[in-house]
Amino acid sequence: MLRLPRFSYLRPASLAEAVAMLADHGGQARVIAGGTDLLPKMKRRQLQPAVLVGIGHLDALRHLETTASGAVEIGASATLTSVLKDSGLARHQPGYAQAAGVVSTPALRNTGTAGGNLCIDTRCNYYDMSEEWRIASGSCLKTGGEQCQMASSSPRCWAISSSDTAPIAVALGATAVVVGPEGERDVPIASLFRDDGNAHLALGPDEILTRLRLPAPDGSRSSYVKLRRRSSMDFPLAGAAVALKMDRGVVEGCRLVLGAVASQPVELGDLVHGLVGQRLDEEAIEEVANAASRLAKPLDNADLSYVWRKRMVKEIVAQAFRQAATSQAAAVP
Repeated sequence: MLRLPRFSYLRPASLAEAVAMLADHGGQARVIAGGTDLLPKMKRRQLQPAVLVGIGHLDALRHLETTASGAVEIGASATLTSVLKDSGLARHQPGYAQAAGVVSTPALRNTGTAGGNLCIDTRCNYYDMSEEWRIASGSCLKTGGEQCQMASSSPRCWAISSSDTAPIAVALGATAVVVGPEGERDVPIASLFRDDGNAHLALGPDEILTRLRLPAPDGSRSSYVKLRRRSSMDFPLAGAAVALKMDRGVVEGCRLVLGAVASQPVELGDLVHGLVGQRLDEEAIEEVANAASRLAKPLDNADLSYVWRKRMVKEIVAQAFRQAATSQAAAVP
């Protein structure tokens, strides 16, 4: 049986107190809300914080609000199940609801949070091995070693982004609200992620993601398609998020973001720019899906063959475009 290492648990009375606790303990503390990713990693000794600062009980982080225009604000500690049950979000931002609905299992979505899935740790076949295996084989960059064990000649870590909701949040142009000792700041969600598996979040050790803001859809459609081995539980092997605005079958705007093919969500802006002004027929979808597959560069550090995963990018991108194109456009207020 895997057991948790010893740690101290702190229960702040407010968000300001939580930030102060993180600052007091430097890099030795981590925040915890649902804990569905953090606690298993602590059991495997991938992460060993000395202090956990609980924020899941703070009401300021658990709200979910939809405005009349369709803009949505999601508290970081709102559970993924509460996201799925919110009718306003499902109506205005169906792509985000789709992504939340394929995270893990129903039981874990009851505990796992919106902020937790956005900030979820990167994954890698080497990093995810047992502690004994990693000690015998040598530490990697994520566990204090001097080289990436999957790409030994590289100076950076190549662990893979494993969030389902991050790609669709990027495609929708969302904003993250972050609080630290210097106060509150808004971060375009795409800027929250770094292309480095060992330092994949642009957050300071004493900063907390407090909420996610999804802009009003303004007539756009969205979709998220996930590739995984099983139909439940598994992390993404690849993901495709599409935000699409059309007028009588002609594309007026489009964003395509891939997940789980790099250390951060990958937006293919140049690729879809050529769709604007075109009719989105099956030929156009096939063309953009083929191009996305050529550009995707998954590494051999996840489940199943990276060659197969690269080929399957074409299929999930095509599915995401078809779903978005045939879904009902969000109403313009």
